[in-house]
Amino acid sequence: MRLVAGVAVTLAVVVGGSLVVTRFVDEARTRPLPPDVTEPVDAWSVQLVTGSCLAELPPDGEVGRVRVVPCAQQHEAQVIGEYGFDPDALWPGQEAAHARVARSCVLTEEEAAAGVEVVTWAPTEAGWRDGDRSGLCLAVPPEPVTGSSSSVPQEG
Repeated sequence: MRLVAGVAVTLAVVVGGSLVVTRFVDEARTRPLPPDVTEPVDAWSVQLVTGSCLAELPPDGEVGRVRVVPCAQQHEAQVIGEYGFDPDALWPGQEAAHARVARSCVLTEEEAAAGVEVVTWAPTEAGWRDGDRSGLCLAVPPEPVTGSSSSVPQEG
């Protein structure tokens, strides 16, 4: 009987501990980054905020982790806006989600004239089920740049 009780207690401690670790990892994966990081960091796409600069723009499709760099370093893209879906909204479908995010993305006239393009990231259906309700607008210049996009509000 002691063996069974010991196994049950050990199992409860292991399961409880793994739940704490899982919660800590989930919180770390979704904690927003500062708008301009001080050193390169690998981050989950859901951690990006307006101002985040990406070393490389990942290929089209589902985005997981990306390399975020200080905007003073060369980068291929920058988050210039965020779109928040209603927390209680029903899944609109992938195309509709991208369209809603795209309508919120605005470049300056200078950026548009310079050939800067907008790329949108919207939640996937799986992400939506997990509570992701954020879309991102990314400015992608024709060539990598240093510095911040003029579409990003400047502090000061």
